[in-house]
Amino acid sequence: MINLAIQPDLDTTSSYLPIGLQIIFAVGLIATLMGATHLLGPKRKTADKLQNFSSGIESHGQARQPMAIKYFLTAILFVLFDVEVIFFYPYAVNFKDLGWAGFWAVLMFVGFFLCGFIYIIRRGALQWEE
Repeated sequence: MINLAIQPDLDTTSSYLPIGLQIIFAVGLIATLMGATHLLGPKRKTADKLQNFSSGIESHGQARQPMAIKYFLTAILFVLFDVEVIFFYPYAVNFKDLGWAGFWAVLMFVGFFLCGFIYIIRRGALQWEE
């Protein structure tokens, strides 16, 4: 027979006390440091200080210039391929334990992925000549 009275109860609110204290300390420290820099820091606002600075190069033009959507599509496709590799790693490590069920699951994943890849090729997402 196991005596349950000996085991500590982990669901009490006192077990969250260290985390709460750490959060309160962190928020207090941040508020104190930001307040101190605001009160003690210099307040001389000149035209040179208020001007944007970008590596010593004079700024010209607007920041809101249109950009081709192809760059964003390429970034999204990179993330897609990266996630695919992340999903293949556990299968490669445990392929013996997963057996045929794991093989068919990975084959189905590759099939869905290839369907999406064929779709983006047909839509012209990888064609840069315009």
